Amino acid sequence: MGSGQNVAVFGAYGHTGRFVVAELRERGYLPLLLGRDQDKLRALAQTHPELGARQASVDDPASLDRALEGAAAVINCAGPFAATAAPMVEAALRAGIAYVDVAAEIEANLDTFAHFAERANAAGTVVLPAMAFYGGLGDLLVTTAMGDWTAADEAHIAYGLSGWNPTGGTVVSGVVSQQRRGGRRVRYTGGQVEYHDDALPTLQWRFPAPLGSQNVIAEFTMADIVTIASHLAVPEIRTYMTAKAAADLSAPNASAPTAVDERGRSAQTFVVDVLVRSGGTERRLAAAGQDIYAVSAPLAVEAVDRILTPDQVHRRGLRGRDLRRPGFPPCHLLAPLTARPTWHTRLTSDPDRSLSRSGRRYEPDLVGGDHQLGAVAGGEFGKQVADVGPHRGRAEAQVVRGRGRTAATRTRA
Repeated sequence: MGSGQNVAVFGAYGHTGRFVVAELRERGYLPLLLGRDQDKLRALAQTHPELGARQASVDDPASLDRALEGAAAVINCAGPFAATAAPMVEAALRAGIAYVDVAAEIEANLDTFAHFAERANAAGTVVLPAMAFYGGLGDLLVTTAMGDWTAADEAHIAYGLSGWNPTGGTVVSGVVSQQRRGGRRVRYTGGQVEYHDDALPTLQWRFPAPLGSQNVIAEFTMADIVTIASHLAVPEIRTYMTAKAAADLSAPNASAPTAVDERGRSAQTFVVDVLVRSGGTERRLAAAGQDIYAVSAPLAVEAVDRILTPDQVHRRGLRGRDLRRPGFPPCHLLAPLTARPTWHTRLTSDPDRSLSRSGRRYEPDLVGGDHQLGAVAGGEFGKQVADVGPHRGRAEAQVVRGRGRTAATRTRA
């Protein structure tokens, strides 16, 4: 637990920031409320009078330095991260503290890895981008599914969202991403990021029951191509989005999420279905839950907790900067999440859902022709998800070889 340590939350009054503040308090940390907008910051502080609140701007490095005084780590929840990530990382490095963010912008995450990985290692601290639903959760699931594999031929991450009501921050981040890439789309193939103008096809993906078969937009590329490729040898990484959620996101008058429970979550549900393939062997892992934005809080806070709790990290054979290296056992980070009453993850091997229908490559049948997306949906960015039904945590791993099934291995939370 946090033992009263201060963790700064930049963008604390935002949609995701509020989830992070609540999660930190539940875990025994003292959030420091940071933000650019003085009025919004003051309004949030009035609801948490026992917490410190500090105005800071990414355009004013001195204000960031003052804001991080006394903090053990900082979680950046303020987008667009193309504008906020680098100044916040610089401030964290000056302060000598860990930096975690929930960025889902592909280019912003590429920049963070490119510009700060070596500097963070040299400083002996942690810079961990995209510890959120898009980028973080998919990375953990793929790495867990790979298990003892050192490499794989392909990784596929399918997002089965019941719908998508984007926050204002999501929309703005999508516009920024589109502008940065000149309206082009992104995919990860041949071991590198590739920009293209191809139309995105509609395919059919077999999700675990009860969701079942759904139309999905193929190559709806998310931050997972950055996080997975940063530490795993997988030359082909594909992400997919349910067509309904993509349509919701690109609607001209898309509405923001509406809270339906005491935690502030919306009624949105999700399934994230992951498949990795090496040669003729496939492994699958699925996670299900509620509200894609809320999941960033337990993901980001669990990462911070592991960075700031040396005994816990050493007991599990981790160093903080190994969080996105092959030596980091992601099942250890997933375990406490699946132990939450509202989370459920499961590794499955269902031959009827196998993607190895013919040959080594995954080439599902087209069911709807080409699907053109608007500027926002085509931005291929995302935000965060969360919790799930009343299951105590258990992950079951099964390996698929061809059409057969081998014995299962289990990791219990």
